[in-house]
Amino acid sequence: MRIALFVTCLADTLFPEAAKATVRLLERLGHEVVFPQDQTCCGQMHINTGYPDDALRLVRRHVRTFAPYDVVVAPSGSCVGSVRHQHATVARGAGDERLASRAEEVARRTYELSELLVDVLGVTDVGAFYPHRVTYHPTCHSLRMIRVGDKPLRLLRQVRGLDLVELPQAEQCCGFGGTFAVKNADTSTAMLADKMRHVLSTRADVCTAGDTSCLMHIGGGLSRLRAGVRTVHLAEILASTEPAAHPAGPAQRDGVTA
Repeated sequence: MRIALFVTCLADTLFPEAAKATVRLLERLGHEVVFPQDQTCCGQMHINTGYPDDALRLVRRHVRTFAPYDVVVAPSGSCVGSVRHQHATVARGAGDERLASRAEEVARRTYELSELLVDVLGVTDVGAFYPHRVTYHPTCHSLRMIRVGDKPLRLLRQVRGLDLVELPQAEQCCGFGGTFAVKNADTSTAMLADKMRHVLSTRADVCTAGDTSCLMHIGGGLSRLRAGVRTVHLAEILASTEPAAHPAGPAQRDGVTA
C-alpha cells in the first residue's frame, strides 16, 4: 500500500523520531511511505485559538496537498482529530462548500497510526521487541475525538519483551491542551501532577502515548522530578526490533534497535 505521511508540526520540529519510526514501521510491514513536501500545519492551533482566516488558508493547503493520496497517516490523534472534525467546519464557516466537501474526502482517508495498523492493515503483531515496563496514556483527542479505543493497547500487548502495566485513572487529561497549558497554567500544572503521580505508581520505565504534545507535557514534568521515567511515542516502541546477534554498538545498548 502507498501511504502518505502527515508529519505534524511537533513531530517535524521537536520530535522527529516519532515520524521516522512511523516510516520505519510501515516500511518493515511492506508498505511504501511517501512524504508530500508541500505540507504544513493542519491549522488546529489557529482554529482552537480563534483565528479562522489563518486556519482557512492552512485547511486549503492541507486538502490540496493530501487530496491525491488514498491513505494518509499521522502519528497524532490530535491532528487527525482536527482534520476530521474541524477542517470541513472551517471551510463551511467561510462559505466554501466545495472546499468543505474535499476536506471531508481527505478526512475519510486520514488515520492515526494505531487505527491504520489495526483497522486498515489488519495487524496487531508488528514484530516489535521492547524489553521494558511500559504504561500507556490515552490522550484526550485519541480517546474522545477520534475514538481509537483499545487499539494502541492491542498493539502493545503483542510487543515481545514488553511488560504492559495499567495506568490508574488513565482517561484523565494530562493538562496540556495546547494553549490551555499557557493560559491556565495553575490548573494545567495540577492536572499534570495527578497524571505524574499515577504514572509513577506503576513503576514503569516508560510512559507511552500516541501524541507527542501530551508526551512533551508529561515528560517535562517527570524530568523536573528526576523520576527516571522516559516518555516514548507509540510509534517508536512499535518500530523497535530485537538486536542482531553481534556485539551491541552504541545504538543497541538499550536492548533494542529502532
